[in-house]
Amino acid sequence: MLKIKNKIKLIISDFDGIFTDGCITVHNDGSTSKKLSFHDIMAVSMLKKNGLKFAIISGEKSTAIEYLANKFDVEDVYQDIRVKAPVVCALMKKYNLKSNEVAYIGDDFNDIDALNSVENKFTVPNANYRVKTVKGIQITEAQGGNGAFRELVDAILF
Repeated sequence: MLKIKNKIKLIISDFDGIFTDGCITVHNDGSTSKKLSFHDIMAVSMLKKNGLKFAIISGEKSTAIEYLANKFDVEDVYQDIRVKAPVVCALMKKYNLKSNEVAYIGDDFNDIDALNSVENKFTVPNANYRVKTVKGIQITEAQGGNGAFRELVDAILF
């Protein structure tokens, strides 16, 4: 069970490995696709309905991210970002938030500096082992791509 210590006003999420299982399907024509859990999609809707800010910072560029951003009119979407901590800091400045008012969930080594930029740090069981050793990190019960983001949102809202 995740423990939320502070009132969270902004949730920032990596995408691949959090909203997806970290895999892509490569089709015969060379195109790719990703699978999203409706539970995680519903969590974004719940955030918006409850007035919480939501941002995606991804190291990749993806039509799945565009789908989610367009469906819920997500203002803060950053794709193809390898160094994520400066974006986290810019978002805190943009919304005049302290690090204890922000939650970040990520699963790979390029999320570590971003995780260390906030007080509320989360990852998934199938994360890279280095992420699991970040001081203060909490690990969801659900795997990435299978309701982990929803688990975090439920813990924050309820």
